[in-house]
Amino acid sequence: MFKAPGGDWRLLADRRVAIMLALGFSSGLPLLLVLGTFSARLAFSDIDVKTIGLFSYLALPYSLKFLWSPIVDRYDLPVLAPWLGRRRAWMVLSQICVAAALTLMAFAEPGRHLALLGLGAFLVAFSAATQDVVIDGWRIDAVGTEQQGMMAATSNLGYRIALITAGAGALVLAHWAGWTTAYLSMAALMGVGVLAALAAPVIDREAPSGEAEKPALATPAPGWSRGRALLDPIADLHRRLGPRLWAILIMVALYRMPDFVSGVMANPLYRAVGYSLPEIAAVTKLYGIWVGIFASFVAGWSIARLGLYPTFVIGGALAAGVHLSLSWLAYGPPELWRLTIAISIDNFGGGFAGTALIAYMSGLTGAGFAASQYALLSSLYALPGKLIAGSAGFLVAAFAGVGRPPLEGFPAFFALTAAMGVPVVLLCLFFGRAGAAKETAPPEPEAVPTPVGAAKPA
Repeated sequence: MFKAPGGDWRLLADRRVAIMLALGFSSGLPLLLVLGTFSARLAFSDIDVKTIGLFSYLALPYSLKFLWSPIVDRYDLPVLAPWLGRRRAWMVLSQICVAAALTLMAFAEPGRHLALLGLGAFLVAFSAATQDVVIDGWRIDAVGTEQQGMMAATSNLGYRIALITAGAGALVLAHWAGWTTAYLSMAALMGVGVLAALAAPVIDREAPSGEAEKPALATPAPGWSRGRALLDPIADLHRRLGPRLWAILIMVALYRMPDFVSGVMANPLYRAVGYSLPEIAAVTKLYGIWVGIFASFVAGWSIARLGLYPTFVIGGALAAGVHLSLSWLAYGPPELWRLTIAISIDNFGGGFAGTALIAYMSGLTGAGFAASQYALLSSLYALPGKLIAGSAGFLVAAFAGVGRPPLEGFPAFFALTAAMGVPVVLLCLFFGRAGAAKETAPPEPEAVPTPVGAAKPA
């Protein structure tokens, strides 16, 4: 039976835990609406695979949010901040912007207003990434060290519920009532986050543990430097890891690249094989998410029993090799059992590798730089894959050949993404031990990662 950390059941009754559940839901809801569900909308609107691949670039703000996170941390919003406090003001503004951008996407038809639809997706990603920054800051400041595990677990539960809602829920709504209704419904659900933000304690005005009140800053703190904020964490990594750092950074950048490159073409594959929206929703967006959650627990067990280093190597091999199941899927008819097997294999590998990578990156962080170094590493692992993912549609078209249907190019494409795992495994074998140095040390509160559903993208 589940018991709160430290054996104190009163933590479960803390209203901040309930607020964190709602904020986790608000954080996870926009993700698939600019990634998986969005690519399904384009595929079922008969947009070609090249364009679908290029549209994956619109989610880049998730990987670049560390660039403007110091602004969110140090500046008050006019009008809203004096009324709500700094963090709550940023939460409410970002959530309203997400809802407005989703509304824009609801009324933009891919066949007639593709550019407007792309603008809406970019605004959703930018606003949602900003929301993630401020929610993470609120979580860390709202409770003490002993409650961070509870807050992270609660946030992860809300995040997963949101992925099911924006995945399976949105696809079923789109099938029965159209994409406009689906996206308007998702925009309305952002009200959950707004209500949670309004109910949240004003932690930037009143410290959670009786400490002195934190002053609100209209300008950056004295001596604050954007350059130092970015360079000091890197300097600390280099001091501790030496020349190995550059190989380790390359390894982190490549570790989940097969997932990012193949992910943008998954829904076009399902469409090309002949699966319907309800079938895709049930298997990939509902059943598949629970397979990923199960894989995360298996990875956690593996880290405890085998150690971080072996688990990290296994995850690197699984993350790429499982894509061969999608190559196999492209060769047969649209039978539901075949889709279930392919998704089971693919999501298990992705969930296992994602958990292993989070643990590994957390092990690389140093005292005093845990939050900033984790933010930099999580952005690094997501950014290269997303940059390359934009060319995925062109690769599928090239493998299919001129004038031939894209379905003929999918088997070779997913085999290529599986082959990307070979250099990853070699790097893991030679340099993967570096992140295992802290595997037995208790994590610092700021090192608790934001949950993502494949990878919160980061």
